[in-house]
Amino acid sequence: MASIREAMAALWSAPDEANMIQQEGHWIPWGRVRILAERIDAELTRTGCGEGSRIGVVLGNRVESIAAMIAVLGKGRTSITLNPMQPVARLTADMVAALPQVVLAPGSMWSEDEFTTAAQESGIVGFAIDGIEVDQRSGGSEVGIETDRDEQDPVAVEMFTSGTTGPPKRIKLRWRQLESAMVAVHGHTGVGGEERAPLTGRVALVTLPIVHIGGLWAVLQNLAEARPFVLLPRFTVDGWVQAVHEHKAKVAGLPPAAMRSVLSAEVPPEKLVSLRAVTAGTTFVSPDLADEFTSRYGIPVLIMYGATEFAGAVAGWSKPLHTEWWAAKRGSVGRAFPGVQLRTVDEDGNVLPVGESGRLEVSAKQVGTGTDQWMRTSDLARIDEDGFLYIEGRADDAIIRGGFKVHPETVCNALRAHPSVLDATVFGKDDERLGKVPIAVVELVDGAVPVAEDELKDFVRGQLTAYEVPVTVHTVDELPRGVSMKIDRRRLLEMVAGLENVAGLEDAAAAV
Repeated sequence: MASIREAMAALWSAPDEANMIQQEGHWIPWGRVRILAERIDAELTRTGCGEGSRIGVVLGNRVESIAAMIAVLGKGRTSITLNPMQPVARLTADMVAALPQVVLAPGSMWSEDEFTTAAQESGIVGFAIDGIEVDQRSGGSEVGIETDRDEQDPVAVEMFTSGTTGPPKRIKLRWRQLESAMVAVHGHTGVGGEERAPLTGRVALVTLPIVHIGGLWAVLQNLAEARPFVLLPRFTVDGWVQAVHEHKAKVAGLPPAAMRSVLSAEVPPEKLVSLRAVTAGTTFVSPDLADEFTSRYGIPVLIMYGATEFAGAVAGWSKPLHTEWWAAKRGSVGRAFPGVQLRTVDEDGNVLPVGESGRLEVSAKQVGTGTDQWMRTSDLARIDEDGFLYIEGRADDAIIRGGFKVHPETVCNALRAHPSVLDATVFGKDDERLGKVPIAVVELVDGAVPVAEDELKDFVRGQLTAYEVPVTVHTVDELPRGVSMKIDRRRLLEMVAGLENVAGLEDAAAAV
């Protein structure tokens, strides 16, 4: 198999008029993307940014971002991802902390004084990328920031983990990891090795934000396979359904929250008749949700397990596996991909027997440590005698209530079973007597009649032990989500604090 860089180079053999990216119903030809990529490459070369240079890219779901990735990664440079969905102050702080040599951003970003001033003061060369124009907005004619290159194990991408349970951290994904992950995915799906002309064949879909590993990986896979694709600016039910229906997609990604949205929108089955499977895995996927989707549309849900640190997925279901094993292994996230080893260990690092729950460890070329070492995750898991992996929560999410362990997902599943509840999340709140107690926050099905807190508590008491029942259940219009559609824990805590303050004021007013 050709390397990712070699595969990207094959794009230049495609005719300029070949359709490459569809956005908002319109096709952008390869020729336009090529012109912009070449102009970006020329400016980076002029400023002294060759192979191994660190280039920041404000990575929104737009055509300019794709051209930037081709110019950066196609020449062996390192891409520093910058999230445009953040407030300007946070994005600016992220840029300064990462300190890339060059930043590529929309012109609108360079109109923000805080962003431009920070780039100038940090010595960062900046370019505005809009349409097919590349305009310098900060810095001199050459980069002034030095960078070290790891010649033995070069870095392809530096990006943040989701940070939904704490401060996000920027990690380095090496070319070795991306290449190995590509091989593993192709080995798992059996897709990607066919011979065809560049930018021909079945149209792919990119539905997640490309600043997240799920969206970025989809773009890299499409570029490596020289495949035309739809790039949704953001996920909407209508946009996703239209893309699936128009291009007769056989497989499409659908995170759990988006899957619930499709079900709630009551999308007609005939709109999805081309699909042979949907993949899901940016966060926990309830088997009940998967079965509901399959029952409604006759489409199997292929759950995947991965993380940014793994450069993508390391385990998952294939359609043949699903056909043979789902009934018996329901709730599993599938089997390890080719070349991936999994095991569970106790807190002292001792390897546990088959079927015993513990901390999950992963060994693979696509993991940062490589195949000769094991990376310990924060996930609690077990692996059964047939090699199927079950994720049972996170070690750092478990709530210890008066000595009893409460797994948030167990409580969430009980709440999700209520017909009026669309989704739920649970976290631990400090308690002077018990250590921590579970607090739940639920989002109701669109149009559902409001449900009293006591009713929800009574409902879950039939499914949970007494210590698992949340002490408080808040109802919100919409649960806060990050770019990967996971619950954003920090925003959630701010939301709950606001709800508690309002409740406190109302209680005080009632007492008066």
